Order: sequence, then C-alpha cells, then structure tokens
Amino acid sequence: MHPCLSCGACCTRYRVAFHWLESDEATEGGVPAALAERLDAHRLCMRGTRSEPVRCIALDARIGEYSRCTIHPRRPSVCREVEASWESGRPSHQCDQARIAHGLAPLTAADWRWRDAAGNDDDGRPDDNGDPPPAPRLPPIAA
Repeated sequence: MHPCLSCGACCTRYRVAFHWLESDEATEGGVPAALAERLDAHRLCMRGTRSEPVRCIALDARIGEYSRCTIHPRRPSVCREVEASWESGRPSHQCDQARIAHGLAPLTAADWRWRDAAGNDDDGRPDDNGDPPPAPRLPPIAA
C-alpha cells in the first residue's frame, strides 16, 4: 500500500492554495469550486486549510491509520506536486514535518520497497512513467 494511504498528515498541516483557473468554474474537471474559498485576487484555497486548525475539506482520514482524498483525480496542482519522503529517492521536508507534527515517524527509503509505488494514481496507467509493472520472476528451469 502507498504510504500516503495510511497517513494524511500533509492535508492537516498546510494551506492548500492554487490559482483560480484550476477550479471547475474555469476549467472542466477542475477542483470543485464548492470545496474552495477565495484567498486573494488570484488564488483560492481548499476549505479548511486557510487557518488553524488545518484540515482539508476533501480529506477522509484518521491520521496515521487511513487516508484518502475524496477529489484525488481533481485535486489542485499544489497537492499533485507534494511528494512523500523518499518517493523519488530523496527526503521531503514538508512530508517529514507534517508527520512529526502528528507524532508519526518520517518515512524512510524502506517504506518504498514494494512493486509499484505509483499504483494508486488515477491516471489509468500502471505507474507514472507509463511502464507496465514488471512481470513476476519465474523460477529457474532445471537442466
């Protein structure tokens, strides 16, 4: 299972601000405008993230146990850009700080030792680079 599916800490730690053109009022299939509020002349933010205590309205989670974004295919670009620590082979200060704030240990490289780290994406492809998952290894043939 993708480590984010048992976390959700970032969605209760940071303001989720994005350009108003990302909303479904401006772009078909965009972020649901009903779940956002105006932040300034050019930006919206997800409801629940503007001030403390932060909890994104689109989050369905018990932090550290289970987590899912109810608008994952339509989430803002800022959410798409956040990487969990070691997901791309390097730590993420944002991820680490959000997890620590909830009493969770930062992720390590060992948390990514499974076959398809991007298998929970909504883009319909096996992973982010378009490659299919590797075929299972067959046992060697006896001579």
